[in-house]
Amino acid sequence: MTLDSPQLITFKPTEKGLVKRKLTKWLMGLLILCSMTGGAYLVYRQTMISTSLEARSKMLTVPVERETLPIVISANGTVEAKQSTNVSPKSSGQLKSLLVKEGDSVKAGQILAYMDDSNLQGQLIQAQGSLAAAQANLQKAIVGNRPQEIAQSQAQLEQAQASLQKAEAGNRSQDIAQAEARLKSAQASFTKAEDDFQRNQQLYNAGAISLQTVNQKRADRDSAQATVNETQQALALQKAGSRTEDIEQLKGVVQEKQQALALLKAGTRKEDIDSARAQVTQQQGNLKTIQTQIKDTVIRAPFSGIVTSKYADPGNFVTPTTSGSSVSGSTSSSILSLASTYQVAANVAETDISKIKVGQSVTITADAYPDKTFKGKVASIAAQASVTSNVTSVKVKVDLNDPETLLLPSMNVDAKFDAGKLNNVLVVPTVAIARQKNGTGVQVITENGSTRFVPIKTGLTVSNKTEVRSGLQGNERVLVSAPSNSNKDSNRNRGGSGGGMGGPPPGGP
Repeated sequence: MTLDSPQLITFKPTEKGLVKRKLTKWLMGLLILCSMTGGAYLVYRQTMISTSLEARSKMLTVPVERETLPIVISANGTVEAKQSTNVSPKSSGQLKSLLVKEGDSVKAGQILAYMDDSNLQGQLIQAQGSLAAAQANLQKAIVGNRPQEIAQSQAQLEQAQASLQKAEAGNRSQDIAQAEARLKSAQASFTKAEDDFQRNQQLYNAGAISLQTVNQKRADRDSAQATVNETQQALALQKAGSRTEDIEQLKGVVQEKQQALALLKAGTRKEDIDSARAQVTQQQGNLKTIQTQIKDTVIRAPFSGIVTSKYADPGNFVTPTTSGSSVSGSTSSSILSLASTYQVAANVAETDISKIKVGQSVTITADAYPDKTFKGKVASIAAQASVTSNVTSVKVKVDLNDPETLLLPSMNVDAKFDAGKLNNVLVVPTVAIARQKNGTGVQVITENGSTRFVPIKTGLTVSNKTEVRSGLQGNERVLVSAPSNSNKDSNRNRGGSGGGMGGPPPGGP
């Protein structure tokens, strides 16, 4: 047997072995990395603990205290006139004179201007005359008829009765004889005139006289004939007597005169007196109307105040209206504007209005006078609230004590209402109050020096302190401020919107 020479046998690693070797190297690297990270964390933790202890030693804390807080309610407002109006006449007319100018102070009832009343003066005289006539008629009706008027009426009745008696009796024989005599005289005159005419006619025919003479004699004859006819008719009337119609007419006249005499003797009826009295009343009303119109031409101040604007000058035509506007030209809607003493109209939040009372003292400040304060008192509280930009407020009127009249209309002011005091209440600095998810509260310092968030119920905020109604006992210390690298969430939750009475106070370090 032959022995072969030794050979080098080489084992090739399998795929499974290669994977196991790579995994071992990766685990060793991961172990080294974790060791380094853990060491770094230990160093970081030690550093943070040291920094936190150092920062905590710099935190500002204050004890919870009991104090007496004055209740002061603040509100914004504007200055406005307590009463204002545009002064104008009651009737259209021309402004005669103006006695005041802008800025003048006037008293109630003071004469401000005169309107032209020349056309009313004539109407006044006429009304006075009409009233005098009505009064005279009334007096005449009350007194009754005079004796002379009754006597005159009696005489007229007797005359009418005599005429009636004469007509009923007929004509006397003497009157008939007289009429016959007048007829005979007229007939004789006619005969004579006829003879003269015939004779002159013959002379004319002979050419001895002119035609004019003949015509004259003919006219005389005709006139004598007419006289004869007239006297014959008169004689016939005398013999016939009065006509029935004439007698009846005379009877009517007698009755009329009898009734007139009876009315005069009876005096004026009550109805006539009442009518005369009504006429007097009517004329008195007309006179009063004219006098009132003349009185209205004197323009007086309706209340005490200040003349704020002038709209018309003497000679301008002014109409009866109260709308005020600047005017140019000769036509104006009013004479001037008048404003009374000024007051403040403040808008108080609805949550504070229950603490506002009429007569309450108010302190007023204005940007126009930063070094001055003004005093006032609550005059009235509006019966209805108003909403502006989703904010509900109630308007409160404050009477001003401003003898120098420094505050002018439309000025912006701040009003502080003295609403009393809160005695012996727990208070904390307003900046110590923070808001978190579980409510409003403060960070209280514990015995081991750490902080604990304690929810509280807040009340009134005055200046930089806020009332604590519940949540604290009074022996705690609260965190007021912390360094900038303290808990971010806590810092983020601190702060908020400003609070009024009964609402959360402003926070923030």
